[in-house]
Order: sequence, then C-alpha cells, then structure tokens
Amino acid sequence: MAMQDLTPDRSQTEAVALRGTNQSGMRDHNERLVLSLVRRHTALAKSDIARMTGLSAQTVSVIMRQLEQDGLLARGEPVRGRVGQPSVPMSLSADGAFFYGLKVGRRSADLVLTDFLGRIRAARRRVYRYPTPDDVVGFVAEAAPELRDSLDPPLRGRIMGMGVAMPFQLWNWVSIIGAPQTEMDAWRARDIGAELGGRLGLPVYIQNDATSACGAELIFGTGERPKDFLYFYFGTFIGGGLVMNGQLFLGRTGNAAAVGTMQVPAPGGGTRRLIDLASMSILAAAMDAAGEPSDHLWSQHARWTVSDDVLSRWLDQAAGALAHATLAAAALVEIQAVLIDGWMPVTIRAELVRRTEAAFLRLDLAGIDPPAIREGTVGADARALGAAAIPLSQRYLIDQNAAIREG
Repeated sequence: MAMQDLTPDRSQTEAVALRGTNQSGMRDHNERLVLSLVRRHTALAKSDIARMTGLSAQTVSVIMRQLEQDGLLARGEPVRGRVGQPSVPMSLSADGAFFYGLKVGRRSADLVLTDFLGRIRAARRRVYRYPTPDDVVGFVAEAAPELRDSLDPPLRGRIMGMGVAMPFQLWNWVSIIGAPQTEMDAWRARDIGAELGGRLGLPVYIQNDATSACGAELIFGTGERPKDFLYFYFGTFIGGGLVMNGQLFLGRTGNAAAVGTMQVPAPGGGTRRLIDLASMSILAAAMDAAGEPSDHLWSQHARWTVSDDVLSRWLDQAAGALAHATLAAAALVEIQAVLIDGWMPVTIRAELVRRTEAAFLRLDLAGIDPPAIREGTVGADARALGAAAIPLSQRYLIDQNAAIREG
C-alpha cells in the first residue's frame, strides 16, 4: 500500500491560522485578527474580512465598528460597484496607539516613539563607549517624557508599552568592546524590564536586538515579504533573525538565528566566526589601522567617510562570509530569501547585497534551491522599530511570539 503524505499543506495551515470564530468569548482574538489583516493589506472592507476569516457579516460589522470607536481603524471613501451598497475600506488609524522602542547597542542607545503604522514620531539618541544599566535607565528616564510630550495632550494616554532590543549576555562581550568587566557584570543582576516598567508605568518587553530588527522587517517592511527568510543586520557586530511561515522564529531561549557564531571560511585558510569577518567593528578596526577616523560610524549612518580601498576590502570579506553563511542556512532550511540591512548608507547596503549575491553564485550550489538575496526595506532604524513592534504585536496582532519576557 502506498504511503500517505501527512505533511500539512502550507496554504491549509495559513487558512486555519487566519480563521475567526463566531463563538462568544473570542472577541479579543477576532479583533486581533481583523487588525492583523488590515495591517497586511493596508485597507479592507467588511465584506473582504468576512470572506477571509469565515466570520459572519454581522460579527465583522460589530468588530469593526468597535475598533473604529476605539480609534484604531479609520473609515475611507466609499467605493461604488455595479450593484449593491458601496464598499467602505477601513485602514489603520495612525493615532490609534503609540509605542516606545528602545535599542540598547554596544556603542549607542536609541529611543523612538512610533505610531500605529510604525512611523517614528520622535526619537532621541545617546552615544557611549560601552553600555551600562545606569546609563540606559538614565537615558530613558530623561528621553521618554520628552517623546511623550511631543504628542498632543489627548494622544499621550495612547502610549501602550515599550519594547527593548538589546544583545543578550552583554557581559560576555567585554574584550571586544573594551569595557571594564565589573561595569558590564552589572547587567547580570539588573532586571531592566522591571526597572523601566516601574518608571514608565507601562508593560516592557525585552528581545534580542537582531531578532527585533528582523521583526521590524516582518511587520513594517515594504514590498514583497517572503514567508520564509533569513535576515542579516549589520551593527557593531552582525546579527540575524529568522522568519518561518510568516512568523518570527525565536527558538527555545529567544536566541535563534544567532548568525554571528556561524563558522565560515576565512581568508588565508581555516574558518572563523561570521562576527569576526562581517561586522562593522571589523571595518572600524581597518579604518583605525589605516589612520582613518571611525567614530562617525556610530554617531550617524547616512554617510561614511572611508577610503575606497579599505571599504572595498571589507565589503569583499563580508560578502564572501555572508555567501557561505547563506549556503549553510539554505542547506538546512528552505528559505525563500535572504535580506541584508544595517546601520549603513543605502548605497553601501546595495553594494554589499550585489557582492554577496555574486559571491554566493560562485559557490557549489548543487542540491540547493538558491534563495533570493535582497536588501532589507526598513533600514538603519530596524532595531528600534523592531523593539516598538513587540508591544504592538503583543496587544494588537495574532499568532505573535515576539516577546521573550515581560517586566
């Protein structure tokens, strides 16, 4: 007897995930479902949502009316068809809710205030030699009220939470960032989520910084978003994230897709970690060795002042390392695409993608379905935006597993 394939069809799995329920007690799920669909499609009419979810027209009408009254949905201009009543598209209201997003980096901290569409309404930045808990808490205590007060008074009560995107186990990076071990050890005993939550009176969620950047691409990214993709983000050190079946994949401890530890061929032979070949810190070290100041790399991302020779050597090295990491990932998981983003000028990002694709195509791809290699669409602020996306996801979206722990 022939064996039966019991693997669930992806289209069937997705359809189940997007089904609503007409049972009582499921209002929260259905509201999240409606908001998730409207976010994905930009604007939808009630009839569209009823068709997509299987909810009755009456249930959808009640849900959307309530979401409109809550200020989360905005009514568009009626679209008249050939027969029947005109269709009224509904879209997300930008002022419906606001979120703080805090990125704690190894060289700087960024705090943004985003609206319901993921647009940055206000931002503050602090550059430091290395991060300490006191510096970060002090920065937020000073900057958060300023961002809140940038909103009109009636909107200030609509700030719904804070997400924090930060590297895990900062105390293990002492030798690389040149920080005193005693000061970095302070991170072991501090519950930053609880401290910030107590100061702000808001829920605070903490997540790995590169994973958060990947989450920003998933939720706020523009253009075609593949269901499965590997994401590389260039900061002081390179990090990554993984999306599977349209969901951010976190792993058992929230540190999945820790691409920096991947072993790749090194120039001159042997292997090294991806983080040692394809991080911005490697470029900064090369600039310093060549007598070129590198401090401006951390204070802004729009324009790098670096010689063509130093930059080109770094781009080639990073692209070659990324190509091998991509091959390893594609052999393990059938990813559709690889997206590359980072704290860098868009022209350099485009060149990095071009060189990575060229290096990848020179490898032995036998037995591999090559993923598309593309630029990310969120840009340099992806980590802070991804942080803000965590409370948004927790409160308003379905099937989200973005938050690791709540303070």
